[in-house]
Amino acid sequence: MSVTLADILAARSRIQATAVRTPLVPSPYLTGLAGQEFLLKLEIGQPTGAFKLRGATNAVFGLPEGVAGVTCCSTGNHGRGVAYAARDRGLRAVICMSELVPQAKIDGIKALGAEVRIVGHSQDEAQVEARRLCEEEGLVDIPPFDDPRVVAGQGTIGLELMEDRPDLDMVLVPLSGGGLAAGIAFAVKTISPKTRVIGISMDRGAAMHASLAAGHPVEVEEVASLADSLGGGIGLDNTLTFELCRDYLDDTVLVTEDEIYRAMQTLYFEDRLVAEGACVVGIAALQAGKLPEARGPIATIITGRSVDMTVFTRIVTGQDVTLGDLTIEGQPYAA
Repeated sequence: MSVTLADILAARSRIQATAVRTPLVPSPYLTGLAGQEFLLKLEIGQPTGAFKLRGATNAVFGLPEGVAGVTCCSTGNHGRGVAYAARDRGLRAVICMSELVPQAKIDGIKALGAEVRIVGHSQDEAQVEARRLCEEEGLVDIPPFDDPRVVAGQGTIGLELMEDRPDLDMVLVPLSGGGLAAGIAFAVKTISPKTRVIGISMDRGAAMHASLAAGHPVEVEEVASLADSLGGGIGLDNTLTFELCRDYLDDTVLVTEDEIYRAMQTLYFEDRLVAEGACVVGIAALQAGKLPEARGPIATIITGRSVDMTVFTRIVTGQDVTLGDLTIEGQPYAA
């Protein structure tokens, strides 16, 4: 499998009636912290609240007529995107999720008319159910990341970034299975080889980071995280996103749960934005001093408004948050 710039341009035409072109806006506070203009690509403005709608729509609307329906394995946002696109096309959708997915994301998918199956403690276990639905009920699997149609859809963000700001020095991309990072990195580096693309993940269960370090896809333990959307493996039989991330990402960076907690507070208090922990990892890396020196404008992707508001409220009010066997000690926000 492969992706070309022509595929990404075609995806833009296919999805434009469903996924919106999102704004790229400056953050005055983060600009001051970075010493360079710091820009936020607001994918929370998508109808489903996350970039996943782009890839899901490109994949679903590219299916032939007469399919029985679609299914997928998801930590939440991809499932919501598939459910939204399937509803627009009049298709049955069954979304398979693990027990680690927050209830808020489950409820959001059900509200779009899709069926939800909760299976096991990891994405890998949920994927087994999606595979069964394909084999026994004739549904078509829409992979969350390792699929050229999905990667091309996410790559449309890279097109928009370079059209809006061709002078970008660095793009900070949340990194999980690599669909977003691969699509953006391929588009950005193809258009502007000098622009650096950094993939950023949490430091517990970062599958793509561990795989890149090992030189091949590896399994990791999936654990509870404020960045729950970044959880899950990349698949030992990964055929696309591993190679694209290996070839087009300039670096990967890991941030701690404490740093994610702090970054969620920062985005809320300084930019008045509500977003989930997975998308503030770029801000967390900036605040923790983990980024390479910037030589020009920086952009990061703010995506995922399907946050558990009970947890979010605890964070912005400085309370402790417990994630499985880990408790993040609360602290009031201070700039």
